[in-house]
Amino acid sequence: MRKLSSILITGGSGFIGSNFIHWLFARPDFSGRIVNLDALTYAGNPESLADIDAEFGGSKYFFVKGDIGDRSLVEKVFTDYDIDTVVHFAAESHVDRSILGPEAFIRTNVLGTYTLLDVARKAWGARDDVLFHHVSTDEVYGSLGDSGYFLETTPYDPRSPYSASKASSDHLVKAYFHTYGLPVTVSNCSNNYGPYQFPEKLIPLMILNMLEGKSLPVYGDGRNIRDWVYVEDHNEAVWTIMNRGRAGETYNIGGENEWENITLLRRLIALVAEESGRNPASLEALITYVKDRPGHDRRYAIDCSKLKAELGWKQRFTFDSGLRATVCWYLDNQDWCSHVRSGEYRTWIEKNYIAR
Repeated sequence: MRKLSSILITGGSGFIGSNFIHWLFARPDFSGRIVNLDALTYAGNPESLADIDAEFGGSKYFFVKGDIGDRSLVEKVFTDYDIDTVVHFAAESHVDRSILGPEAFIRTNVLGTYTLLDVARKAWGARDDVLFHHVSTDEVYGSLGDSGYFLETTPYDPRSPYSASKASSDHLVKAYFHTYGLPVTVSNCSNNYGPYQFPEKLIPLMILNMLEGKSLPVYGDGRNIRDWVYVEDHNEAVWTIMNRGRAGETYNIGGENEWENITLLRRLIALVAEESGRNPASLEALITYVKDRPGHDRRYAIDCSKLKAELGWKQRFTFDSGLRATVCWYLDNQDWCSHVRSGEYRTWIEKNYIAR
C-alpha cells in the first residue's frame, strides 16, 4: 500500500503543478503534506499558490526554492520531510525555447530527472510503499498522420530538443524501475489548458493578445492538430495513477478532443468576444499567419483507453466548458497576468521568496 503522505512535488509553482496542489488540498480525502521544490524560473510563479501558503504554510504545505539538479538540496529535502512520494512535474517545456536554447532542457529534463531518481533510490532502498510518478508528454511519440492514435506502446520518435529531453527522462525512469526496482509510474499527457498557465503557450497567449489588441500569430497554415485536456481532468488522472496504477507502467492521459489550431483560435475569439464585450470581427482581424517553426509535428492524438479501462478514470470537462472557464479565469485575473510578465514580478519573487 502506497503511503502518499509526504509528497515532494517538483515544479509545483508552474502551471500544472500549482493546479495539482490546489486540486489536492481541495480533496476531503487528502490529509498528507506537500513539499513544493521549484527553482522559480520564468514560468514558476509562487503567487499562484499564495492562498495555499496562507492556509497551509508551515503545517501541510512547505515551499523550498531550488534546482532539482542540486543533489545535496534534494537529499536534504528527502531527509527533512521524510518524503515517500515524488510527483515530478518540473521541466523546461516550451518547444520554441528548446529550439533557441536546448542546453537548459537537457540540464533540467535529463540531468535533473536523473538526480531525483538517484536520490529517491538511495533514500528508499527496498521499500515498496513509496512511489516516483513521472509526468511526461505525448510529444515523445513524434507526429501522427491524419488517422491513428498514440498508444503506450507507440515507439518514441521525438522531433524537437524539448521532446527528445522528455523522451530521455522517460527512459531513465523506466530504467530505474527495471534495474533497481524503484517503484515508478509514468504518464504521457496531451496538451493541458486552464488557469495559471504562463502566457507563452497558445491559449493564454491568444487570450491576452486579444485583450491587448496584439496580433494573433498562427504557425504555417494553422491546421496542426492537438488533443486538449483540461488541467483538472489531468490532475484527477495523475492522482488515480498514483493510487491505483501498476508499478513500472505508463498511462496515456488525453482529452479525446482534437482541434486544428486555427479552429481553436476562432472558438477562443468567439468566447473572448462574448465574455468581454469585444467585437469578434476586430479580433478575427488580428490573426496573422507566420512562418512555420522547424520540426513542427502535424498532429497529436492520445488513446487513453488503458487508463479508462484499468483505473476507471474519465474526463469530467467538455472542451467548451473547460475553455470558457479558462477564458473567464484570465479575464478575472489580469493582475496575475501582468505580474507574471513584468519586471515587477521578478522583484516580487526576490522580496518574498529568494531570501527564504
